[in-house]
Amino acid sequence: MSADVSIGEGGNVRLAAHPLRAAVLGEVHARPFTPIETPRRVLHFAFDTTAESGEADRAALGEFCSGRGLPAPKPGSKHHRVVLGATILRWEQHSEFTTYTWELPSEGRGALPFYPPASALAEPMALVPQPGPLLVAVDLLLTDDGAGEIDRLFDAASLAVAETGDGSALFATDFQPDPAGFVRILIADRGLGPARAGALVQRVLEIETYRTLALLGLPEAQRLGPTVRRIEMRLAEVTEEMKRTEGFEANHRLLDELTALAAELEAGAAASLFRFGASRAYDEIVHLRLQTIGERPVAGTTTWSSFLARRMAPAMRTSAALETRQADLSTKLARAADLLRTRVDVELQEQNRDLLQSMNRRTQLQLRLQATVEGLSVAAISYYVVGLLGYLVKGIHDEGVPINVSLTTAASVPFVVLLIWWTVRRIRRRHVDAESD
Repeated sequence: MSADVSIGEGGNVRLAAHPLRAAVLGEVHARPFTPIETPRRVLHFAFDTTAESGEADRAALGEFCSGRGLPAPKPGSKHHRVVLGATILRWEQHSEFTTYTWELPSEGRGALPFYPPASALAEPMALVPQPGPLLVAVDLLLTDDGAGEIDRLFDAASLAVAETGDGSALFATDFQPDPAGFVRILIADRGLGPARAGALVQRVLEIETYRTLALLGLPEAQRLGPTVRRIEMRLAEVTEEMKRTEGFEANHRLLDELTALAAELEAGAAASLFRFGASRAYDEIVHLRLQTIGERPVAGTTTWSSFLARRMAPAMRTSAALETRQADLSTKLARAADLLRTRVDVELQEQNRDLLQSMNRRTQLQLRLQATVEGLSVAAISYYVVGLLGYLVKGIHDEGVPINVSLTTAASVPFVVLLIWWTVRRIRRRHVDAESD
């Protein structure tokens, strides 16, 4: 599909299109309904695939087609249709799964509508490497009779039967795997026509596929349930301890435990986020497909909507309830941790205040001690300096200079003390200035 649009006669003007325009326009035509002639046997498989295994599966399908002279899927394509004589293969790739749908000629004989068994017809699937673990296996029979065989073909305890809104088709299943692992679905054509038959077959297959995928959230909820319950109980115990606990160490211990519980909860919530979200989306698709078909109940039987509502709804509610519990518990853990963190911060600030006060007292003591030491230093240094001056004056007197030794020595004492005090003070000021720089 061209990304640009020509306007005017001769296409002289071309408008540059958005780079995603072609993809968006093509998306609504990505998986068109294909007409199906009645009778027909359809084997449908869905495999769990990742991005890497999906690329490998596309390459394997390309080799399968090229080896038979058939067109291979284009790089990046999400769907492909191959005609193999009387058999048609429809391949589709989704975000987390890949489907193979084989349309085969119906070989039912009279009283054996699903003859031969699906396991005997699944040989074409072995020609392509299995892309991932099998999620869905459906054996669908589109026939113009067989409605009277429903009670014999399916388990009455889980039988679900309905008609289309205009009564042009009847579809039935018991949603249970047969001995070969296939879920059997019977569609009785009462005048659908190929186009409508193809649409109904695809919608019914999608219902079974998305029903299975939606229920993948239940095992995840069951796996996480005990962990969430344990965290809930421990949170109640910790909040009770908070009312009796005092002291920095005890509160810090409880805060560490709450942090560990929150980390464990968030790890589980992050791991299940995609699964629960996907389950909700798949469940919604199932309901939309059922609404599109427009079921009409058949007397004495349960419709597909009623059966799935009774069987699927509890599983979906379980997943939704656990997701809600995770969110509520995360909020409660955050509130409890905030309370403890506030208490720990207050206690830490009180400890810091006491420490600062203690340091202030020690600093004051050091200052007084320093002043005392400075005074003694001045006195001691002055004593030695005056003594040196006394020796100097005495030497001068002995050389015949008329000088009073005692008076001169005594007179020098105030000057010496003042000089020494000034020198010590100046040295201390220089050290203070150097530290402040």
